Amino acid sequence: MTDKAIDIVKRGGRRPSESFSRPKLHASIRAACLSIRSPEGVAESMASDVCDAVIIWLETKPEVTSSDVRRKAGDVLASFHPEAAYLYKHHRVVM
Repeated sequence: MTDKAIDIVKRGGRRPSESFSRPKLHASIRAACLSIRSPEGVAESMASDVCDAVIIWLETKPEVTSSDVRRKAGDVLASFHPEAAYLYKHHRVVM
């Protein structure tokens, strides 16, 4: 895990930036997995794997948008579970 603080620019730049939060990303990935009825252990494992991949991707970036993080996390999740990835990427449209 990175010790470097990474600023996440919120959607549209209307809200202040915030530091990247692994627990926040983990919770949203886990929720998407549980929404498509993945078993708890599978959801936890997928969320951890996605978080690890996103953190590696973030290592070289001083600042990214929340949309960038969502897109990258969704792409990684798609390799594990396409349905959960679709729900995660489109949650504002679906719900």
